[in-house]
Amino acid sequence: MLARLTSLSGWHADAAAAVMGAMSAAALPPVYAIPVLVVTVPGLLALVAGTGGWGQALRRGWWFGFGHHLLGLYWITEAILVEAAHFWWLVPLAVPGLAAVLALFIAVPVALARSASPGWPRAFTLAGAWVLADLARQFIATGFPWNPWGSVWELPGLVGDVMIQPAAWIGASGLTFLTVLLAAIAALGWRWRIAGATVLAIWATFGVVRLRDPVPTAPSLKVVLVQGDIAQGQKWDRALVERIFSRYLALTAAGVARSAGTPAVVVWPETASPFLLQTDAAARAAIADAADRAPALVGAVRFDADGRPRNSLFAVLGDGRLDGVYDKWHLVPFGEYQPTWLPLPIQVVPGGGFQPGGGPRTLHVPGLPPIGPLICYEAIFSGEVIDKADRPAWMVNITNDAWFGNSTGPRQHLAAARLRAVEEGLPLMRAANTGISAGFDARGHEIGRLGMNRQGVLVVDLPPALPAPPFARYGLVIPLILGAITTLVGLVAGRGRRARPHTTR
Repeated sequence: MLARLTSLSGWHADAAAAVMGAMSAAALPPVYAIPVLVVTVPGLLALVAGTGGWGQALRRGWWFGFGHHLLGLYWITEAILVEAAHFWWLVPLAVPGLAAVLALFIAVPVALARSASPGWPRAFTLAGAWVLADLARQFIATGFPWNPWGSVWELPGLVGDVMIQPAAWIGASGLTFLTVLLAAIAALGWRWRIAGATVLAIWATFGVVRLRDPVPTAPSLKVVLVQGDIAQGQKWDRALVERIFSRYLALTAAGVARSAGTPAVVVWPETASPFLLQTDAAARAAIADAADRAPALVGAVRFDADGRPRNSLFAVLGDGRLDGVYDKWHLVPFGEYQPTWLPLPIQVVPGGGFQPGGGPRTLHVPGLPPIGPLICYEAIFSGEVIDKADRPAWMVNITNDAWFGNSTGPRQHLAAARLRAVEEGLPLMRAANTGISAGFDARGHEIGRLGMNRQGVLVVDLPPALPAPPFARYGLVIPLILGAITTLVGLVAGRGRRARPHTTR
């Protein structure tokens, strides 16, 4: 098969690359068809081997990336259909357009791999450059680091718990490096397959050992995660405001009643409150009463001194007073603001969109361990989720995934949040409007969940935080160094191999 792929040229090779890229999307959550990568990555390298130079390799890599993201990001169309009356014309353009841009972050590593000698240097170059491109994808044009290949190991249950533990040292990008490398060397012969199996064995052993390490004492605190299950088309319907608010109050009261006298904290999803909590004392008092005077962390819109809206999380105390607010700072392009780098008339929020907050910060609320808030989209940004100078004791992720329907989008978003818990060594509690709400301990083990499109309350004990692991201390510097060194080693080794035949002649 690999020889056949190497012989392809022109549009036949492009089509094969696109098909293999699309097949690779099956390895991602929630399908987890990881073995497909052992076919598609060597297949991609076989196509690269048949090219005449780095320019053709760039083209093959682009088609692979286009097919991969076209299938992997199909769920974005669900959000457009919510506003179909205004943005119907974007349906055939949005996902292909985004896939075309993101494909460049795969095309460049593939072109670099073509510059290395065949064999392990090419595999090392591809894996290292892939990580560097993923890191760039996190920052260019505000960033969109969705679906890193490291997330393919977030399988449900114990196997997933074991395999994601190295993220505490090397982050999601480091897991991506290992994934690409192991898939690439699978076609290099039995010695390399044995080496790959050995790496997997060491990887799994590390995970098992880390899961068995003792943990600190957990705080005595019940977390009440409220899932209102409000359809996106109803959230801002003024005729339904009282009904929506009453639903959240009733669910809150039921959840707090289940805490059995243990201190509790209530968490509502992103923009759950239809009322402006910064000015509406009656709404805050109603929340405090429903929570039986327990503090509540509530998602709601607020307006700053300039009249600009902010997507915020409010800390409402038991007496109805506000004691802290966090503003989302990683805003969604077009969905929450109009980016100047691509001025298209597709902004959902009028009046210039939301104003961003100042970055990750820790909320100190009386009676609660220090909180690291994350609002929706912010949970996908590895290494950018907490204030390292003021380390919290747990993370709270509030989100509204109703935009994306019952698709892979909410499930992949949940997977991203799970990896943040492992990377930071902090438990993460997630309240999602239509699901999936869940709790994870500081090693990414799921301690409870509420599934998609369900109205209800999840009550869990807050697990303890762990000492900051290496990734929490050094962040993206670790995968950056790993990717840079591996790319350099692959390219230098390849240059040496090409030089030897000339010297012997």
